[in-house]
This record gives sequence, structure tokens and C-alpha cells, in this order.
Amino acid sequence: MLLLLSLVTGLALSATGVVIESDPNSEPFHDIQKKVNDLWQNLLYPVMVNNETDGMIYATCEMLPSSKIDADKPQVTGQVLFKQYYSYGRLEAIFDLDGFPLDNNQSGRAIHIHKLGDLSDGCDSTGGHYNPFSVNHPRHPGDFGNFFPKEGKIRKYKANLSATMFGPYSILGRSVVIHEQEDDMGKGNNKASLENGNAGKRLACCVIGICNKNLWEEKLSEVADKKKGRLNKRAQNQA
Repeated sequence: MLLLLSLVTGLALSATGVVIESDPNSEPFHDIQKKVNDLWQNLLYPVMVNNETDGMIYATCEMLPSSKIDADKPQVTGQVLFKQYYSYGRLEAIFDLDGFPLDNNQSGRAIHIHKLGDLSDGCDSTGGHYNPFSVNHPRHPGDFGNFFPKEGKIRKYKANLSATMFGPYSILGRSVVIHEQEDDMGKGNNKASLENGNAGKRLACCVIGICNKNLWEEKLSEVADKKKGRLNKRAQNQA
């Protein structure tokens, strides 16, 4: 890392032809510092944006049931969508999933990002939780918590997520996994709880890849309309 930083600094110096003054407050110093920072950001955040997306990157994860689950288990399909402003914006996500039991009193389903985008052995080959900082669950970047299906569906929008699509800790190419059970949020008093929340078998999974913005806008509208419908129904019941 230090060698790479030295190389970037050398490139900036060569490009400017300016000799750094000893005074860190001098204009030449700040000019070179900006060039170094720009080069460094280009190395850390290689995913580029274009004018069509207004600085946004969009990604989709096309959910399919695991080939390893029993036929009597929920056959979950749908999409998990992501959006993030390049390169410092907070990650947003839409969960648009179907195939759960119609019973609205069922327990929650845990959803996490796993470290591998390998579906060669169903969802079992996606590895463990994506945990680049070697911390306990539920403090992994992709620990999204529990989702409670309604009428066999999950329609949920979440903002300010700690995962990112940019830089060395990017989730692009990794997987999203839906589990059979509820996440105990690290409170299970055992090793598995601190690794994966005792969330049980893997029902469905998908690999995260870049997409265009049209899909995000369409699904966000559907989620907003569904939420508005629930609020209206609640208001009618209270009237």
C-alpha cells in the first residue's frame, strides 16, 4: 500500500513538474495534494459513472431458490436492487421478493450479503457473511436484518446501509442470501450467533451486478404505492 501511494505521488509530481515547498500551507503543496487525492480515488473507486446516471450507480440481484433446498420450502424469487451515488453516497436498497407462505404471522427471514458470487453448488457455495473487517455479526456491512413477509411477499426500501458498491470493499460480484429463519442479531450466546445470527438454511440467493436506472425507478414506485395502500387501509380501519 505504501509503495502504491509513493507511485501515485510520483506520478502527480511528474505530471505537474512542481517542486514541493517545505511549507504545507503553500499553494503548490495543496495543488499536488489534490492531484494525488484524485489519482488515489481513481484507483480505489474504479467503477465509473456516466452522464446518463447523474453520478448514480445501480445494481440488481436476480433472486432464485437454492438448488439445495427441499421442495416443501419457500421457493423465493424476485430482486434486490441497489443504488449509490459515486463515490461517497450511502447505499440504498429495494427488496422485491415473492414466494413466501401466505400466513402473515410467520417469523422474520434473515437477509445478508455473502462474500462469494459462486452459485455452482446452489447457495451453499456463496461462502460465509461478507466480513472484510473481521467483526462479529450483526456488524458486517451486509447484515440487513430481518424481513417480515406480508401476503407471501417482501416489499421493502432501506436507506443509509453500511455496505458500498465502490472501492476495495465493493459488494459487486458478491451474493445476497435469504435464510430460512430469523436472525437473532448476535444475541444467541453461541459461536454461530456471532457469525451468522443462527439464521438457518439458505432458501435463495443471487449475484450482484450493475444495471440501468429504469429497473430501480420502476420498483421504487411499486414499493411506494404499496406502502401508501397500507397506510390508507390502516386509516380506514381506524376511522
